[in-house]
Amino acid sequence: MFENLIKWSKKEYSHLPWRINRTLYTTLVSEIMLQQTTVPTVINKFGPFLKKYPTLKKLSKATDEEVCIAWKGLGYYSRARNLKKAAIDIVANHQGKIPTDYLTLKKLTGIGEYTANALLSIGHKKLHLALDANIERVLCRYLGLKLNKGPQLKKELSAHLEKTRFTAKLNGICPRELNEALMDLGRVYCQANKVECSKCHLRTKCKAYKTKDPLAYPVAIKKEKKFYNLELLRVVLIERGKVLVHKRKKGQWLTDQWELPTFILSTDDEKLAQYPRLNKKLKLIGKLEFKSTITKYKIRNRVVKMTLKEFRKEIPLSLKFEFITLDTTGQNFTTATLKVLNHEIF
Repeated sequence: MFENLIKWSKKEYSHLPWRINRTLYTTLVSEIMLQQTTVPTVINKFGPFLKKYPTLKKLSKATDEEVCIAWKGLGYYSRARNLKKAAIDIVANHQGKIPTDYLTLKKLTGIGEYTANALLSIGHKKLHLALDANIERVLCRYLGLKLNKGPQLKKELSAHLEKTRFTAKLNGICPRELNEALMDLGRVYCQANKVECSKCHLRTKCKAYKTKDPLAYPVAIKKEKKFYNLELLRVVLIERGKVLVHKRKKGQWLTDQWELPTFILSTDDEKLAQYPRLNKKLKLIGKLEFKSTITKYKIRNRVVKMTLKEFRKEIPLSLKFEFITLDTTGQNFTTATLKVLNHEIF
């Protein structure tokens, strides 16, 4: 049964670039990239990133900004910084070789439980399960476990697997191939809100399938997510091929990225302190508006172009701004900043 699932996975998805000529290093890179990012997006970024940083040693010598620029398009830039921290740790303390035991991996800077298990099972073919969201969902349904979705699910599922000695019963099955097949199944046919059980090779022994309600596994906890409206002013000031920006600080959204001078015009969230508030009404009307979202905020972005004289007159200088070279490919700009700078009117 698992063998048929693996055959399907290898037939359909063995072409994925991180499954070709695999090494522990490429596994580390791909698994961190694939966390919270779709497969099609990672396909486009995986090769270029490895071309720039083909080894742990080269990655360890890069600056955070250089790594984040190479990471551009994948989002969640803390992952890029954690990957670099892991590279530094491995080069400095493990002779440049990725450890092959769980406890040592877990001690590495930037490596968590999931990545450690992925390196062991997918990179090293050891009998571990890399419990990402896809595998968690597939196993909850296959085993008929009505566990609640949320931060405790992984812990409760892991405890059940250990108690029932689930992995011990998988002798003879390649751990790498099994993990990849389960991930593929969860991504393609056993999704969170959609299933195609008729195409699943596990359905004959799947307990959730037998209940005719597989979507009930795991149990979704209904939470009303509150969104806030946020109106931002983004100022474009370009002089002699340089653009005025502010570097986001640690603890702020988009840490260490360059962002246009940005100010809160209005918001439902009175506690929001990510940007300074602009209390005065500007007479200048922006030529560009666009919508975006970040965490729990629905953002209306209003863009205005200013001269340095206008900026000094209209804008309170409560942040440190500086001019940097206007290079949309070589600078670590935020996504919103890139959207503005790449617009034809600027």
